[in-house]
Amino acid sequence: MAEPRVESDSFRAMGSDAHVILVDAPDGSMERARDRLAELERHWSRFLPDSELSRLNARPGRPVIVSGDTFDLISLAVDAWRTTEGAFDPTVDTAMRSLGYDRDLAAVRAEPTPVSPEPEPGATPGCDGIRLDAVVRMVTLPPGVTLDLGGIGKGYAADLVVRELTGLGAAGVCVNVGGDLRVVGASPDARGWSVALDPDDFGPEAAERVILLEAGAIATSTRLRRTWSHGDTTVHHLLDPRTGRSASSAVATVLVIAGDAWRAEMLTKAAFLAGPGAGPAVLERHGVTGLVVDDTGTWHPAPGFGDFVR
Repeated sequence: MAEPRVESDSFRAMGSDAHVILVDAPDGSMERARDRLAELERHWSRFLPDSELSRLNARPGRPVIVSGDTFDLISLAVDAWRTTEGAFDPTVDTAMRSLGYDRDLAAVRAEPTPVSPEPEPGATPGCDGIRLDAVVRMVTLPPGVTLDLGGIGKGYAADLVVRELTGLGAAGVCVNVGGDLRVVGASPDARGWSVALDPDDFGPEAAERVILLEAGAIATSTRLRRTWSHGDTTVHHLLDPRTGRSASSAVATVLVIAGDAWRAEMLTKAAFLAGPGAGPAVLERHGVTGLVVDDTGTWHPAPGFGDFVR
């Protein structure tokens, strides 16, 4: 039997490190993956003033027609807000900006935004007032609501690219965008798709451990990497929608295994806010599995997580 033809490439996409692996894919598939991720970033980035998301955020109270990809992502984000009872909240954009995360993270770290004399935000507004018209792909944001689709956008981008490259004829595809990963089809070797766990995020128990998947998705959220200075305080990007501030839940990292990367991503937020004690139960209640790592590096696995770890 002939060895599979494996292509692998790493590059920057959506403000994160992206990694794509292709097995027996048609010529040009890797370029298609890079181009598609760049296109989705141009649609969904809150840092690009001419992105679809930026144009939508700049028109509160006015209906805006968006592309099919953007409409579908916003619909998923609103559904995720309802499903998690607000633990996942795409309306944290204003709160994130008030904490200084108003540009690419490298720029924020190089030159932090001065602390505003205005009061810190309270609870985020939530999605109740968002109006969606699927017939014409029209979105209306109420006054005071702007969206940040960063995390769920990376997961959904991985889902879309995997689906599209498989449709073009690739025998196997892995797309990882900043820790949101989707795999399907033939893997480079007989073991299945193997995903290493970084001890920097998952503690000493992660050494020489891997997750094996035949198909599906993994999403990881950690407060250990996207940090910056806000005044004399170090803050991170995982906000508590109840306060509009960086969440404090004794959790360092959450990993979720699910069928779709966008769904795994939104459930990392729910488990993170729930804390190390309740987080695994949150995942079990939503029919997925995963791992919550607390501030000491101790693992709190959800039921079924051990089935995927070698």
